[in-house]
Amino acid sequence: MMLPVIVAIVVCLASYIYRSLKPPPPRVCGVPHGPPITSPRIKLSDGRYLAYRESGVDRANANHKIIVVHGFNNSKDMELPISKDLVEELGICFLFFDRAGYGESDPHPSRTVKSEAYDIQELADKLNIGPKFYVIGLSVGAYSVYSCLKYIPHRLAGAVLVVPFVSYWWTKVPQDILSKAFKLLPEDVRWTFRVAHYVPWLLYWWLTQKWFPSSSIISGNSALLSDTDLVIIKKMLENPNPQTEKVRQQGDHECLHRDMIAGFATWEFDPTELENPFTEGGGSVHMWQGTEDRFVPREINEYISKKLPWIKYHEVQGYGHLLSEEEQKCEDIIKALLVE
Repeated sequence: MMLPVIVAIVVCLASYIYRSLKPPPPRVCGVPHGPPITSPRIKLSDGRYLAYRESGVDRANANHKIIVVHGFNNSKDMELPISKDLVEELGICFLFFDRAGYGESDPHPSRTVKSEAYDIQELADKLNIGPKFYVIGLSVGAYSVYSCLKYIPHRLAGAVLVVPFVSYWWTKVPQDILSKAFKLLPEDVRWTFRVAHYVPWLLYWWLTQKWFPSSSIISGNSALLSDTDLVIIKKMLENPNPQTEKVRQQGDHECLHRDMIAGFATWEFDPTELENPFTEGGGSVHMWQGTEDRFVPREINEYISKKLPWIKYHEVQGYGHLLSEEEQKCEDIIKALLVE
């Protein structure tokens, strides 16, 4: 009598575990019962679609074409707080795009740091923006800029890393610096990053289970915000972007979770080993870091900038992770790239 009961319990338990570990299928844009397609998209060589948005001066008449790589839990519908006068004065065409799985861009289950560079290159080629272009990566989006510096440096006219992503498993950054910075993060965030690195197939379960505290980096944690960040967020909430509801419409796993899995995976290169793509002039690379940033401890980025002196390091006193959301600071970033 007991054997059938035990078998039933084991089967039910196995079924529960399987359902808990397996992410739901993505709600792909443009398919039956999926979100509608409302933005222009280009088709990549592997069949995926990438959604994009243009802003600023008309592409054909622009002096500078800048591809902007959005950060975690954001999309092509983000705005850079730059005055129209400055955009027209410098002749800038901004090209925003949804990274894989975000907004209206198709998911990419095998997304890696390396694939990000080639998505950007294909976007540039399909839109015929020329042999060289600028890239700006914000926060997590900065790992795409590192990828461009590694895999397609010949396509770059210049690059900016704004409060850039760091991995605590880079191999060439001293372990004491990584460990010290890692300990500054809330415990739940540290555990989430460990899961993303060591057992990425468990990340969906970890971020959806209710037994242990998972990551407040997704649900929001004011402890990670500096005083300046809080002021900036309050101002942003006064005029919210109506497009934010589309950021995660294809499923959290396809955008947020895969972002962490890609970023915290073992990289094929270490940022400190990158070579200057502008040894003969004609371009520059910049890094911007807020001194009060609690998402990205500045010690790691300070070390990278010292190892790579060709990266122009800008440390902004009193600002946190959202420094590019302040108009003057954002304009300073653009001017340093294009004018100085």
